[in-house]
Amino acid sequence: MSKLVLTEEETMLADMARGFLDGAAPVSTFRKMRDAGETHDPKLWKEMADMGWAGVLVPEAAGGSDMGFAAANVIAQEMGKTLAVSPFLSTAVMAATALRQVSDDRAKAALAKIATGDVTYALAIDEGIKHDPDASAMEAKADGNGFRLTGKKTFVVDGAMADRLLVLAKTSDGLTLFDIPADRAGIIRDKSNMIDARDAAKIDFDNVEATGEDVLGQVDNAMSVLRPALRAGQAALAAEMAGLAAGAFDMTVGYLKERKQFGIEIGRFQALQHRAAHLWCETEVTASAILNAGRMLDSDPENAEMAVSLAKAKATSTATLAVQEGVQMHGGIGMTDAYDMGFYMKRARVGAEWLGDYSYHAEKVAALRGF
Repeated sequence: MSKLVLTEEETMLADMARGFLDGAAPVSTFRKMRDAGETHDPKLWKEMADMGWAGVLVPEAAGGSDMGFAAANVIAQEMGKTLAVSPFLSTAVMAATALRQVSDDRAKAALAKIATGDVTYALAIDEGIKHDPDASAMEAKADGNGFRLTGKKTFVVDGAMADRLLVLAKTSDGLTLFDIPADRAGIIRDKSNMIDARDAAKIDFDNVEATGEDVLGQVDNAMSVLRPALRAGQAALAAEMAGLAAGAFDMTVGYLKERKQFGIEIGRFQALQHRAAHLWCETEVTASAILNAGRMLDSDPENAEMAVSLAKAKATSTATLAVQEGVQMHGGIGMTDAYDMGFYMKRARVGAEWLGDYSYHAEKVAALRGF
């Protein structure tokens, strides 16, 4: 088994990503976007594509960098530290992974467009208040050689700005995944900024036409294409949350070293030192879980489910602890909008729910271990 530490190449990738994001997408940039009501920065995404990030999971034959899942997690973790906003998870990770499961020319062309940053995707999967793809009830009724999609999808992250949608629908003998343009007749997107000021949408499908060519993979067999994509997304989201936790921790430690009470820095109080040390330990354990998930997705994807769910559950727990401790150790200022800690708390809350919450993944880990 590989050691759960970054390789030399991964360390270089992290350092490169850190340098770029500190300059191009610091937290101050996120604040400006929030204040302006913006949820997407096309210029930033194009720069990421030029650096090879949009094609991190796209085969080289399609113009991608094909660096692998562990590398994608490294990039996502660095993004989490500055709360960088981009369609990286939806497009470069999940959509690219789904398209990789299909070998036809249409999928290859779509992958090439992802790599260049010319197309963005969103996954229209869930319909209830919790992540549960297998419970999808939206209908895709057969209509001649095609289908008609009718129903609703909720919590579609990047759904308002995406060029295309991967839509999960119920067909006669199972679930089918469709790859359709987001502006197709009958699709109504209701944009709503989430509490972390990112784009999400509720989407209504009113008798939307889908041809046989729009089917990604095989009819009634969506999960063979979708499940690897969801696992990749869950691992990368866990990495982003681990980065978020590290960013919140660094901000908190910096404050403990500067804030004085009774004439001395509060970081010299033993009780706060113990809390900070505990949080640091949790971030390190989480980083190991993220690395393991990436390694498993690269080397043994068929058996990566437990590693991915463990990483997502642990990252959710650690991110929640990091932002709670950050707010408390900052005192009153931690609750104000003038300070950045609140942004980390809101992002952690959204990340905790997206693609399965703590209970969802803890139950998967327990089941896979025979409990």
